[in-house]
Amino acid sequence: MATLRFILNGKDIQVENVEPATPLARLLRDRLGLIGTKIGCGEGECGACTVIVDGKAVVSCLYPAWKAQGARVETIEGLKQGDQLHVLQQSFVDANASQCGYCTPGFIMSAKALLDAHPRPSRQEIVEAIRGNLCRCTGYYQIVDAIELAARRLADEDNGPRPAEEGRGRILP
Repeated sequence: MATLRFILNGKDIQVENVEPATPLARLLRDRLGLIGTKIGCGEGECGACTVIVDGKAVVSCLYPAWKAQGARVETIEGLKQGDQLHVLQQSFVDANASQCGYCTPGFIMSAKALLDAHPRPSRQEIVEAIRGNLCRCTGYYQIVDAIELAARRLADEDNGPRPAEEGRGRILP
């Protein structure tokens, strides 16, 4: 079997003996130990397995690993810089946008793909971008609020809470 090569979270990697039918999510979790990518439904319906391939959000439970040959793949593990959470991760924390957290990596990766392509999305564009992600614990309001907060923070290059936001349980747009 040939060697699969791609850029994963900024690092060149190669994986030997990848079966042709292996989904990218299985490769990431089982062979590369990146368990932040969740497998919920395994049918591309819930979005828990969302990763970014060449700038686009994909459901990795259906995405053939071999399609990533030569591509740039980003997972939730690639966002954090040292001890510093990515602004999207911190915004999810600050906006109370996750409960059990199982779906959160997928939401964050969908949001990252959106914000990378459209740094100032409307609330409707955010809703459209996360349409393929399901959450059974929270309402979607906090998730959309968190993405709006991240967009504002990225625009301001201010990753910390704003004085007016501190101490509030819910951040409104």
